[in-house]
Amino acid sequence: MLAPDIGIDLGTASILVYIKGKGVVLKEPSVVAFDRDTNKIRAIGEEARLMLGRTPGNIVAVRPLRQGVISDYTVTEKMLRHFIQKAVGKRSFRKPRISVCVPSGVTEVEKKAVEDATYQAGAREVMIIEEPIAAAIGAGIDIVKPCGNMIVDIGGGTTDIAVISLGGTVVSTSIKIAGDDFDEAIVRYMRKKHNLLIGERTAENIKIKIGSCFPRAEADTLDVRGRNLVTGLPKTVTVSSEETEEALRESTLQIVESVHSVLEKTPPELAADVADRGIVLTGGGALLRGLEELIESKTGINTITADDPMTCVAIGTGKCVEFLFGGGAHEERK
Repeated sequence: MLAPDIGIDLGTASILVYIKGKGVVLKEPSVVAFDRDTNKIRAIGEEARLMLGRTPGNIVAVRPLRQGVISDYTVTEKMLRHFIQKAVGKRSFRKPRISVCVPSGVTEVEKKAVEDATYQAGAREVMIIEEPIAAAIGAGIDIVKPCGNMIVDIGGGTTDIAVISLGGTVVSTSIKIAGDDFDEAIVRYMRKKHNLLIGERTAENIKIKIGSCFPRAEADTLDVRGRNLVTGLPKTVTVSSEETEEALRESTLQIVESVHSVLEKTPPELAADVADRGIVLTGGGALLRGLEELIESKTGINTITADDPMTCVAIGTGKCVEFLFGGGAHEERK
């Protein structure tokens, strides 16, 4: 059996695997739990995510990717190998061709680390694709036409903003402010405002359930449990969506400012296209309530979120494999 072509969205928060003809077949958190004493991996993916902040001293749950780049090479390679085998199965005799996406601002060294880790994990050929291009293809935009499209891809570790025309990036920027920073902002706010210490998972839960970055007609509330910093005892606090808006204000405004600066650098003809066609949001961070309205209010340009923002990059990366490998654009590594 021939191995299928695979597209991997190697994200800070989660890894998605796309297989040609099947779509997105795997979506798991990019978390690995390993035993410090024996140096053996105990769990990968969702099972490891449940261990975050809840492990005994000898077991450590880590994220081997930080802000879109590899921070722990060996663990990333093992994690990739695990997910590739899980997605493909062990029936194929030939190694798969894999395309992997990286943030637009990564250095050559960081790009090489991703490529090497993918080869080590069992790839026959590797193609590295920039995230905004993959996100645009996954969102259903025809990027080959000579007209400007603006993509804002908000992931877990980075936000990639780019204006794309004729299949390439014209102006782009990548900032290290994204979903993880939203969680950290909520943790800081809860500590400062309520004297309550909460973990990353609780902060993420607040963000998903009631998180907002634009004033809403009706406020939502959520009971949050954590440790009271004054008494040291467990405590429950009711948090409103208005408070999350205050907590997330700084991070979301930095994203808006970056959108603004990319628009300033965009050639006038393409800027006119963007004003006409609007801004498209992709990535898990795009699901934050009020983000469309916030960008629209600051730029005056119609902003929409892609149909399934979480899977756009994975689908786009997978479709890139078909374009690039299909046209023989990549030589096989000897």
